Amino acid sequence: METINLKYSSGDYNIYVGEGILAEALEIFFENRDYDRVFVVSDSNVFKFYGELLRENLVKLNRAPAGEYVFLAGEPSKRLSTVSEMYDAFAKAHLTRHSLVIALGGGVCGDMAGFAAATYLRGIDVVQMPTTLLAQIDSSIGGKTGVDLEVGKNLVGAFKQPVAVIADSSFLSTLPKRYIDDGMGEAVKYGCIYDEELFNGITSKQIDRAEMIYRCMKIKAEVVEIDECETGLRMILNYGHTLGHAVEKLGNFERFSHGESIGIGMLYAAKLGEKLGYQPVYDKIKAALEAWELPTVMDYPVEELVRVVGSDKKRSGDDISFVLLDGIGKSFTQKLPISKVAELIG
Repeated sequence: METINLKYSSGDYNIYVGEGILAEALEIFFENRDYDRVFVVSDSNVFKFYGELLRENLVKLNRAPAGEYVFLAGEPSKRLSTVSEMYDAFAKAHLTRHSLVIALGGGVCGDMAGFAAATYLRGIDVVQMPTTLLAQIDSSIGGKTGVDLEVGKNLVGAFKQPVAVIADSSFLSTLPKRYIDDGMGEAVKYGCIYDEELFNGITSKQIDRAEMIYRCMKIKAEVVEIDECETGLRMILNYGHTLGHAVEKLGNFERFSHGESIGIGMLYAAKLGEKLGYQPVYDKIKAALEAWELPTVMDYPVEELVRVVGSDKKRSGDDISFVLLDGIGKSFTQKLPISKVAELIG
């Protein structure tokens, strides 16, 4: 088991990563903690595989769950109405400010449970227990939580740092191939923005998966330590997301998965950067995505993409912040007029 310690403005927490580490990580985590109740949030797919395993491990530590809330798996559940039901379940379980929420699931579960924990009783502790590759290397780390609105993704949320992240890679064994590939979209992103060696290993498929997960998590932790609330450096983690979220939304969160959408978004961002005169990276990113059988084209009109981009939370007046590359591993942000985006990506 590897441990990454992440320091932030008001404390720190450990990220435990490895194969088959659930029992060991839980024992270490609970060793000096005194919670009055533990509550588990999960989705309908994950819970049937790992709900009982988690319960058994908690019982062994005399931390039997006071309650469980299982929602219908999928992005369409990532709504305030689901969080409202979560609040009701918390209340019925008599959670207090001295209670703990465990988010057992992928990014949707982690985002919603984290947001619910951030806002219930004005904040209770949460442990992120990611069960997808995408959630392990990205969304479980750094404290960004939230839900979608009809007009776009993650428009309501809060920064809520977890008290621990337990990333057991054995959870990935039950994932369909598409969801492994989905996580690879975010892995490619980490190479693009921060680590050319990682990028090359992913493209050539010459990197061990455990090593890749650890390196991606380490990058995320380093960036979050420097910029906890996304006022500067942390914005590079949004590479491909501005247009990727639009691709996701136009497909009703069903046609393209998150990682697939981000991959397409990175290609649009690469095209945009090249038109602005930065180093060409489009062909390299396309090759990396194709190596993992991720889509590289879609047929939505550019005008529709730009319309959805106009609702993105990174918009400021008539401008929007884009993350761009000047070579693999060299990322930065630049504000662009929304009116010019269609021209630059067309």
